[in-house]
Amino acid sequence: MVTQLAPFTTVGVGGPARKFVTARTEKEIIDAVRSADDDGERVLILGSGSNLIIADEGFDGTVVQLASTGFTVNDDDATCGGVMVTAQAGQPWDELVEYTVLHAFSGLEALSGIPGLTGATPVQNVGAYGSDVSQTVAVVRTWDRETQTVKSFTNFELKFGYRDSLLKHTTVEGSPRYVVLTVQFQLALGRMSAPVHYAELARALDVNIGKRAYANDVRREVLRLRGSKGMVLDSADRDTYSTGSFFTNPIVDSFVADGLPDNAPRYPATEKGKVKLSAAWLIDQAGFTKGFGLAGDAGFEASGGRAALSTKHTLAVTNRGEASAKDLLAVARLVADGVEQTFRIRLHPEPLLIGCAL
Repeated sequence: MVTQLAPFTTVGVGGPARKFVTARTEKEIIDAVRSADDDGERVLILGSGSNLIIADEGFDGTVVQLASTGFTVNDDDATCGGVMVTAQAGQPWDELVEYTVLHAFSGLEALSGIPGLTGATPVQNVGAYGSDVSQTVAVVRTWDRETQTVKSFTNFELKFGYRDSLLKHTTVEGSPRYVVLTVQFQLALGRMSAPVHYAELARALDVNIGKRAYANDVRREVLRLRGSKGMVLDSADRDTYSTGSFFTNPIVDSFVADGLPDNAPRYPATEKGKVKLSAAWLIDQAGFTKGFGLAGDAGFEASGGRAALSTKHTLAVTNRGEASAKDLLAVARLVADGVEQTFRIRLHPEPLLIGCAL
C-alpha cells in the first residue's frame, strides 16, 4: 500500500513514500534504519512533520516514522544540581514540557506549544522566546549509521548554534548520519522559571528582562502568545497549517546591520562582529504583509491563493487548503527575493526541504 506523506506533516503537503516504516521502540528504529542502509535505500527520518516540506513527487526511499514514546525522571543524583529527564525520540514535545512544568522542573517552560517530537529538538536547537534546548540538553544518544554503533554526545560535543547543531550539519535532506534515540535534559528544581530574556514575554509577565516568573505563568503566556500568531496547532485554523517560522532570523556582519533603518530590530549574536536581525521585520518592510498570497495581490498568481503568509504572522507560509509543496515554495520564493531586492539580505528556510528547493 502506498503511503502519502502529506497527512504526516503539519503543513499538509508531500507525495508518496516508496517504503514507510513505523518504529515504536529504540530497537525498531535501529533495525529499520540499518535494513534500509543495507539495501542501499535513501532514508528520511519522520517525526511529527512539523519542520518538513516534502516534494509533491514524494520520497523515493524508506521513511522511518519515530513513534518511540515515554520518558524517565532521575532525581537521585544530587551532583547534577537538579533533575535529569530522559525522553525517547518519539515523545511528543509539548507533553514533556507540560509534565516538567507541572512537576516543578524548571528550564523548558518558554518552549511550550512548539509542535514536534523530542528527538528533533537538539537537531535544530529548537528555541523560542529567548530560550532554546541547548540551555538544558545534557546528553543525546544516537545511532551512528556510519559506524553502525550507538553513540552519545554531550552538550559541548553537539556544537550548538542558532537553530544549528552537529546533528543538523551531518543531515542531508532529512537523512541524518546520527539518528536520535533519546535526549536527556538537566533541569533545575523549583517553581520559578529560567530568567526571562525575551522582551515581549517579559512584558506579558510584567517582569523585567533577566528576572524570573512562575513557570506555570510563563507556559500560559507563551501558549497565549503562540496562539495569537497561529503557532499552536489547531485543525480549525488554516494559519496553523505551516512549518512554523519558515525563515530563520538572518545573522549578518555588523556593517550590514548599520545600513538598515534605525528602527530595524537588532539582537546580539554569538559570533564576534555579527548581529541577528528580525526576519519578520524585513519581510514586512519589504512589502509582504500578513496574508500575502491570498486573492488580490501578486502572490495570488504564484500559488493560486492556495498558499499564503499567515494572516497572523508574516514568518509562516501556510496551506490555505489544497496547496502543493510547489505552491508554498512559490510564495516563499517571492518573499525571499523581495527581501533580497530591498535589503540585499537573503533569507534562508528553517524547515528541511525534502526533494525540493527554494
